[in-house]
Amino acid sequence: MDLQDNNIDNDVTTTSNKPRKTKFEYEDEDQDETIDETVTESSNLDDDALMCDPDEIGGDKTSADYYFDSYSHFGIHEEMLKDTMRTKTYQNVIYKNTFLFKDKIVLDVGAGTGILSLFCAKAGAKHVYAVECSHMADMAQEIVKVNGFSDVITVLKGKVEEIELPVPQVDIIVSEWMGYFLLFENMLNTVLYARNKWLVNNGVVLPDKASLYLTAIEDAEYKEDKIEFWNNVYGFNMSCIKKQSMMEPLVDTVDQNQIVTNCQLLKMMDISKMAPGDASFTAPFKLVAERDDYIHALVAYFDVSFTRCHKLTGFSTGPRSRATHWKQTVLYLEDVLTVCEGEALVGSMTVTQNKKNPRDVDIMIKYSLSGRRCVVSRTQYYRMR
Repeated sequence: MDLQDNNIDNDVTTTSNKPRKTKFEYEDEDQDETIDETVTESSNLDDDALMCDPDEIGGDKTSADYYFDSYSHFGIHEEMLKDTMRTKTYQNVIYKNTFLFKDKIVLDVGAGTGILSLFCAKAGAKHVYAVECSHMADMAQEIVKVNGFSDVITVLKGKVEEIELPVPQVDIIVSEWMGYFLLFENMLNTVLYARNKWLVNNGVVLPDKASLYLTAIEDAEYKEDKIEFWNNVYGFNMSCIKKQSMMEPLVDTVDQNQIVTNCQLLKMMDISKMAPGDASFTAPFKLVAERDDYIHALVAYFDVSFTRCHKLTGFSTGPRSRATHWKQTVLYLEDVLTVCEGEALVGSMTVTQNKKNPRDVDIMIKYSLSGRRCVVSRTQYYRMR
């Protein structure tokens, strides 16, 4: 499987951090054409009496309140287990690299049904501690028992930050911590907490690399159906809802034919070394149009890789890769951007934990385009919740 290049370069004008499949084409455009549309600098939070502060939307009931309870229901686990790109990758990593697991102590963070713990036990782990906070821990205990691994796998029900392991250290931490937009639900910090508290020096974290990417798409039909719909609802103006719907990223599958620009590496994370605060960041981007088209939205996706294996292994959640349950994250723009081949949409993305509900993700995008047919400069805010 092809994985994107994980090298980072802070200079967005270089091409060292572009995915291998993407062709950059920089062309000097003649400046003698008239500009058909001009949008002045603005923000989707500015000068609008109907707009709420993002922290006030929906009150206090968010993913933070229902996070663990949601993982008590079998449906979400069924969806994840049936995601063969996800589950088979973990299975192959563990079964084809038994040298990592033989006679080792393993910690499974957010074990769910215990599938990763079962893989590790079958690969020869000396003992596996499966930590799960939701009521699914009770099911995991039964699953371990009926499959004959009770002497190898210990299921611990509780939060990683609150439990005590029966051992002082572990050799390996395995976890499927990735959320939508990579960082939604903030489980990464739980993995980092476990790493700092229990992992031996030079221990193994699986997966150990994660990369977040950004591209731009044409999506007129869907934006019309989901966003512009609120302008006229049975003859009534409900555009105040439109303003809120613009702030909520959409998790959906994007057709690769909708992609208008290159794909830009925003952030690469080394899970074995990074600090918890590194999950909040500001990254520049430069998206270069590969054809004449319109841009209605930006799309984020991620790759993960397992670099401690015999052979580099991983998977991508991008539009050009096999579908996963993570799909892609679509962030609609207030403006419809008209771009010509070679023109660049430049800007930055800031990603932070929400202060009130740390499992939610706040996103700020600043972008500008100075093209032959469109000039725009805007700041937009989003909340993954």
